[in-house]
Amino acid sequence: MKTSIAIIGGGPSSLMLAATLNESLFDVTIYDHNSALGRKFLVAGDGGFNLTHSEDIESFISRYTPSCYLEKCIRFFNNNDLQAWLKQIGIDTFIGSSKRVFPLKHIKPIQVLSAFLNELKTKNIQIKTKHEWKGWNQQQELVFEHNTDLVNIKADIIVFGLGGASWSKTGTDGTWTRYFENQSIKTLPFQPSNCGYLIKWQETFMHLAEGKPLKNITVSCNGKQKKGEIIITKFGIEGGAIYALSPQIREQLTASKTATVFIDLKPSSTIEVILNKLQSPGHQSVTDRLKKQLNFTELQISLIKSLVSKDDYTNAEKLASLIKALPLSIHGMVPIEEAISSVGGIDLSETDDNFQLKQLPNHYVIGEMLNWDAPTGGYLLQACFSMGNYLGNHLNQVAYQRIINM
Repeated sequence: MKTSIAIIGGGPSSLMLAATLNESLFDVTIYDHNSALGRKFLVAGDGGFNLTHSEDIESFISRYTPSCYLEKCIRFFNNNDLQAWLKQIGIDTFIGSSKRVFPLKHIKPIQVLSAFLNELKTKNIQIKTKHEWKGWNQQQELVFEHNTDLVNIKADIIVFGLGGASWSKTGTDGTWTRYFENQSIKTLPFQPSNCGYLIKWQETFMHLAEGKPLKNITVSCNGKQKKGEIIITKFGIEGGAIYALSPQIREQLTASKTATVFIDLKPSSTIEVILNKLQSPGHQSVTDRLKKQLNFTELQISLIKSLVSKDDYTNAEKLASLIKALPLSIHGMVPIEEAISSVGGIDLSETDDNFQLKQLPNHYVIGEMLNWDAPTGGYLLQACFSMGNYLGNHLNQVAYQRIINM
């Protein structure tokens, strides 16, 4: 007799789990409160469907916070494995100039989702939409609301993949935490990650800078740094370079309600080279030296002027130091609804090495429900795919072993 598995939530981790499970061993049903699976999967494809990143595995694992929690599953099903698996289901990929991995340019996000769903069809997996999970009843059965009716479901194994609290328009608002808290499972409040950060800009700077990118810079915070670019916004900054420092910024904001990041406006030049050019012979003004000797843009110069005193601006040594580490004071984050991802949810101490809840045997949690963090660039999706694949293989092995021991 097959083992029944109920998967709650139809996001990336759940889709990969279902595709990995052996259909000869399991009867699998996916329950989702939306009218179709993969809604957040499609939202992630807006503006380019970044499936994973192509960097080496050691660097890849270091992008996660905490990296030790996800290391085992990412090594088991890594970025190369994902690309090979996608090819098997008809999705060819390419590596872009940023080393990010995308589907071939003619392949749209809906086609990637369709390939997943076709794979599930071959495994005879049942899909039940418009089923919103409402916790457990007194018999520890799953309770769903379906078309205003309450439905009780029993399953041998239950896997939750309900997502975090970002992109609430897709339904992943994190309100499910209360059901786990009722089971005495520790949860943490959700916070934004990979989001915009609040800075009080001078009005004159805003008129010039709003919506413009600062390119080819390095941003650092608490010993971590990221090369790339940021976008100046009316409220502060956003962009890949700042998203990657979300854990460090959030830590400072939590501790003191302010955070400081440092921008290296000339990461390819040493402070000695910069100072040399600022002190070169001639009667040029400081601004002219920045333009002609260091090739600074009007935006870069305006940024410096908005943050640096007149005395420091005209002092070559101080200015050189500030060009290599220009401090920005952050006083908050944008609302979680505007964040790309979130942290919080189920505390990692509540699960074992196979994502099983220690207090609820045969109940597993995967994906962004768990309190881990990663930058944009394919790392979020890769972790979800890796968790789903890892758990699927684990459950397959347990089932095989049970058959052998019978």
